[in-house]
Amino acid sequence: MTITPISRRTWLQRTATGFGALALHDLVSAAQSPLATRAPHMPAKAKRVIFLFMSGGPSQPDLFDPKSYIKRMHGKTISAPINTNELRVGTDKFLALGTQRDVRPRGQSGMMISDLLPHTASIADEICLLRAMHADNNQHQPAALQFHTGVTADVRPSMGSWISYGLGAENQNLPNFISIHPDSDTRLYGSGFLPAAHQGTKVIIPQSDKQSPIDYLANVSGDAKTQRARIDFTQHMNRRLLQRAEVDARMEGMIESMEIAFRMQSATPELVDIANESEATKKLYGIGEKATDKNGRACLLARRLSEAGVRFVQVTMGGWDHHGDIRNALPKSCGETDQPCAALIKDLKSRGLLDDTLVVWSGEFGRTPWSQDLSGTSPIEKHGREHQPESFCTWMAGGGIKPGFTLGETDDFGFRPVSGKIHLHDLHATILHQLGLDHEKLTWRHVGRDYRLTDVYGNVVKEILA
Repeated sequence: MTITPISRRTWLQRTATGFGALALHDLVSAAQSPLATRAPHMPAKAKRVIFLFMSGGPSQPDLFDPKSYIKRMHGKTISAPINTNELRVGTDKFLALGTQRDVRPRGQSGMMISDLLPHTASIADEICLLRAMHADNNQHQPAALQFHTGVTADVRPSMGSWISYGLGAENQNLPNFISIHPDSDTRLYGSGFLPAAHQGTKVIIPQSDKQSPIDYLANVSGDAKTQRARIDFTQHMNRRLLQRAEVDARMEGMIESMEIAFRMQSATPELVDIANESEATKKLYGIGEKATDKNGRACLLARRLSEAGVRFVQVTMGGWDHHGDIRNALPKSCGETDQPCAALIKDLKSRGLLDDTLVVWSGEFGRTPWSQDLSGTSPIEKHGREHQPESFCTWMAGGGIKPGFTLGETDDFGFRPVSGKIHLHDLHATILHQLGLDHEKLTWRHVGRDYRLTDVYGNVVKEILA
């Protein structure tokens, strides 16, 4: 059987009914530019997303969900509400591990937040706390992959790529999706089977003047006119080759990426340079302080990028995998991230950006209420906590999400949700909904069927909508 290739425009026109996400005129526009601005399915509350990813799994019992029973039983064996046949290294004694710092009501809302997060406590009335999140895998990479792409395995488009595809770009001179200090697993910011123009652009915070925040950003031609001439020559050859092939997604992605790369060389250097920010703003984010400088710069850059029209910015902050000595390790992680994250919310609000910017803070899962002792001989003061996908905490702010609101309760152990249970698919559906995207209609046909971020699951969490 012979398959005759067709042009991308013809293919899009013939298969428009299979997409659901875009009207026919949007599909034709997308054939010309994958980043063309497209109308949402419904009125949107948010225009953009900033995802603050706490890689490793923050300890929700220590930060947001303390349990009096666990505190009372600290250091004693408890009856674990799990299948004890499961292999859980270092947790065979099931010793209750109480919180190390007070977790108490904050703000007018009375939201429970730890003394380890004093800056987050100061924005309690701006955030919505989800205390009964759950996921499907207790290992870091599959769990992180599910949070970013909706699945625990396979190569699928990441959340930022789906949003870029669904809405197009606000600013044609910048990438639509930027990942600051991303994980080494490129799938967490990849476009999967979506056009390559929707993949995330990796950005780092330079440690010296010689280091570029984006790879290959410098103009090696010396001036814009020469660079434009070189690109025009290369693009002419690329398009001539594409006319012969008619269908080549990688070639189309290369053509698009070269164009945006040229525009970025003039627009991006000034945008990633925070030198012109006020000293008060830098101090707000903790820039210049040893503990907070890196993450403070990352969060400030996230605000600048969002303000400039980048649809989806994710900032990865690692160091939360506390299997041992959590009493000393957790305060360090909190100290490095608390001020920058809270400053982002305050800064967005002061600039009138919080209303239409949705901020999401979360790790890939949480930690157990019982301790973990990897050596088997350490005193409980040196113990850590094991992974816990059964329940963990996420907070959201802005973008039409109800502020100063807490949803979800867990059992007396802080292990299983008893109310307000939210799966990652539900969270994804809600994020898309706030952007005006119907998660059931945002689809892409691939290998014979329609795919979406939420697969065949997901419900919008209406309780948290303002």
